[in-house]
Amino acid sequence: MESILVGVNNFFAIFSKISSFLWSFPTQFSGWKSIPVLGQFTLLVLLLLGAGIWFTIKTGFVQIKNFKKGIKILSQKKSVEIGISPFASFMLSSAMRIGAGNITGVTGAIAVGGPGALFWMWLSAFFGMATAFVEATLSQIFKERKGDEYVGGLTHYAEKIFRNKHWVGISIAIAFLFYRLLSMPVHTFHVFTAVGTVISTVTGHVASRTSVVYYVLALVIIISLAFIVFGGIKRVTRFTDKMVPVMAIGYTLMVLFLIAVNFNRIPDFFVAVFKGAFAPDAIFGGMFGVALIQGIKRGLLSNEAGMGTTSMAAASADTKHPCEQGFVQALSVFLDTFIICSMTGFVITMGAIWENPIYDWSTIKSSVIDVFAQSIAALMPGTAFDGFSIIFGCMAYACFAFTTLLGGISFCEISTSKLSTSNRATNLVRIVSCFIMVPLGCLCVLANLELGNMWSVSDLINAIFILINVPTILIGSKIAFAALKDYVKTNGKPFTSDRIGVKTSVWTKEFAESYKD
Repeated sequence: MESILVGVNNFFAIFSKISSFLWSFPTQFSGWKSIPVLGQFTLLVLLLLGAGIWFTIKTGFVQIKNFKKGIKILSQKKSVEIGISPFASFMLSSAMRIGAGNITGVTGAIAVGGPGALFWMWLSAFFGMATAFVEATLSQIFKERKGDEYVGGLTHYAEKIFRNKHWVGISIAIAFLFYRLLSMPVHTFHVFTAVGTVISTVTGHVASRTSVVYYVLALVIIISLAFIVFGGIKRVTRFTDKMVPVMAIGYTLMVLFLIAVNFNRIPDFFVAVFKGAFAPDAIFGGMFGVALIQGIKRGLLSNEAGMGTTSMAAASADTKHPCEQGFVQALSVFLDTFIICSMTGFVITMGAIWENPIYDWSTIKSSVIDVFAQSIAALMPGTAFDGFSIIFGCMAYACFAFTTLLGGISFCEISTSKLSTSNRATNLVRIVSCFIMVPLGCLCVLANLELGNMWSVSDLINAIFILINVPTILIGSKIAFAALKDYVKTNGKPFTSDRIGVKTSVWTKEFAESYKD
């Protein structure tokens, strides 16, 4: 078995090289790099930032003007017969966004690019909120009904935007399935590493990965995931509705405590972030472009704005107007990056363990969970709370990874609807996810293998989905802009797609007439 897993790791090595090339292109070429300022930006970064800036301008800063409207929609209690509520959709997408990337992504970005990477996360997230609005609005407009659920997202709106070419939707659905399935062992691995740190902290010694404890943990993960996902998307959302607020609030309270006991370091935090954004310390490479690329790249890994990979959640909601879910999904990006990622950024930046001589930074920086855990301990007053804080932080990390697994499986199911509407296809996705891909992640841990090349393949797939989704929503954005104009003109009255010159199967006059808040 070990030789097979090593072979898998070696196979993915080539994809790691392609990923590095795409994320660096065209800065590898001296001609491009010699261009002042612009030469520091890669194609993918230009696409993400450029699209976000364009959407922000064209929508009149929708992420600011409709911020309160999004909160109001979330606070409304409503029962739905078809699909899920806007709140449940928000929590489902947040379960994906508020994942292990909020810890591993931010920690990794700062470890490589310095504290300045956090500034570029903030900037990209601000414009990414407008991108999320466009994605979600298009997802709503082109959603379809499947029994008592709504399905849609990138696979559906791409097909419609490219003049009903069915092969476009099919191709993207297949690519998305590979994307989510390949990411499942990664997030399973995150759960194990987090819980492993908890076990070693509690017992005082590092538990062997071949111990009974790890085998029991593997069974618990597989069985609990299967129980939830085989209950359908409504059971998943019932779980995420409760889990996401608990883990987000719990994590926030922990970091607020750290901020309170390190209040005098707050000015240093902002100095480190803003100074490092443009003049990184030599220990992190000392290059402006490193902080920028790491910030945007890892910010994307966390909030996924621009990839279209959380658009399935937006499509599943029952709303009276497509723009309502656009406002809501913009808030999801805000929660993910400006709140949760900033919390992690504070911990890592204020912990500043790279400045502490008791740590071998050149060694420890390669393990993001160790950097995160030791940064928490460094901010704790004295040593009495060190163990508790590490346990609490790592449990949050494990919960983030677990909810990401749940959301990923649910999105696979929704994407599969583009390939087949039968329940057999849906159950096949559940079986492959829970009983093949997740156990693969478990086997990697039990075999004591890191499989770094396999984990890095997510960067490649992120790049591919940017190249697919951003041009698609740029072409289709005029439809989202028209919907926003309609929302303003009608003050958000029940929507019919013919008002913006689009024919859909859901947004009919009959729907508008029968809709009740």
